[in-house]
Amino acid sequence: MELRALFLLPLCFPGVQGQAPEAYRRREGNTLFIQCPYAAWTTGQQEKYWCLLQGNERCHEVLRVYSYRDTRQSQDGRIKIKDNEANRTVSVTMSGLKAEDSGTYFCAAPYSYSYPWLRMISLIVFRELLQWELDTLTVQCPVWSNAWCQAGPKCTPPRMGQTSPAQSEMKSLQDRVSVLYNAQRALVVTMKNLQIQDSGAYWCALDSGHTRKMEVKLSVFKRTQKLTAEKSANITVKCHYKIADYSTVSKAWCKREEGKTCKVLVTTTSESPAANSTAQERVRIQDDTQQGIVTVTMEQLQVQDSGVYWCALLDGSGLLRMEEITLNISKALRQGRGSYSENQSQETLGDSENTFLILSVVLLILLLLALLSCTALAVRHYRLLLRTGNRETEDTSDRAEGTAQPGSSGRRESSQDGSKGPAYINLDVQSPSSPEDPLYCNVELSQAPRNPQHVEYAIIAFNQAPRTSKE
Repeated sequence: MELRALFLLPLCFPGVQGQAPEAYRRREGNTLFIQCPYAAWTTGQQEKYWCLLQGNERCHEVLRVYSYRDTRQSQDGRIKIKDNEANRTVSVTMSGLKAEDSGTYFCAAPYSYSYPWLRMISLIVFRELLQWELDTLTVQCPVWSNAWCQAGPKCTPPRMGQTSPAQSEMKSLQDRVSVLYNAQRALVVTMKNLQIQDSGAYWCALDSGHTRKMEVKLSVFKRTQKLTAEKSANITVKCHYKIADYSTVSKAWCKREEGKTCKVLVTTTSESPAANSTAQERVRIQDDTQQGIVTVTMEQLQVQDSGVYWCALLDGSGLLRMEEITLNISKALRQGRGSYSENQSQETLGDSENTFLILSVVLLILLLLALLSCTALAVRHYRLLLRTGNRETEDTSDRAEGTAQPGSSGRRESSQDGSKGPAYINLDVQSPSSPEDPLYCNVELSQAPRNPQHVEYAIIAFNQAPRTSKE
């Protein structure tokens, strides 16, 4: 009996009944790898299956492996299954994932006429779509899908009796979503006139949204322009659109105000080509349906004209933004030049003040350096003078050693150790009080008088210690 035709009953899955499947989310193009361990009673010779769970607990076989060490892959090579008896696991790899691969999968192994689940997962592969405003989005859901849902959840069922694209034309700009079955009974979703608020998560679902089959992440971006003009000047803005979709739709030029409302300033009409150009309060609009271009001209601009504007589609239901234009009006050129000259003069004056301040600081630093140099030279010169005076005093004392003048008395002393220190002599010069007082003279023997009278001689010798380098 083939597994694809088998109804899996709850009694056939001991140990797994009541357990929720593990959830996995992957982006389109990514890879899923899981391992399914099997029990001891499962032998390597048993077949192992990778199944997609369908309605009424019926299993649709995706791939099977027949024995251990066996590896199988799908025809497109995206799905592989391998039985590893040593680890007692079945490994499944799904690469190049597609949004249509979303669903509930499980591993199974036959045992005693039953097929217990080894492991069950819920896989959601989401598709990321990037669109511009007013673009059209078309999504084909997987087979068995019966609803198109948005986060909330808010689900839209298919419109019964509509089987061709011609039957799904929009009667209004606000009637933007169509959900219907095509000839192959696949659910097709069409979203027209996309707006930025349409961004979000959507999914194809079963059971009116309870079971997700395919998820779509939609991001819608607005077209923008940023323009700058001078006061009293004119400006021209061009907005493009798809001729096939919007050539017969009226266009409008509006300005955004507080409260997110857009005040219509001027519109076009679609009655005749000659009526596609209108003007109102310094604003003109023209719709070129052959080129798909809306041209808006604003004249004699004022500062209060600055703001955010829309090129928009217009019908009885409201406005749909085509492009968003941010307009900034600056002052006139002459005033700008006068302001520029004034600013330039102020900048020049500021630069002069900075230069003067820098020069003053530099001169002050040089003056301080000169003063310090002069002080250092003066101190050095004073020290040299002191050294010179000491040397002259020592020389004088040296010359006076060993000679006593008349009327003086002297006493020579030396350092205590008698060898290292210098020798000193103290002289006390006194004038003789009378001729009768004895007179002592220090003379050479050859200089002694010839006829001495009351003359006494004495020989005095000093042992002078040698001078040291410090002297």
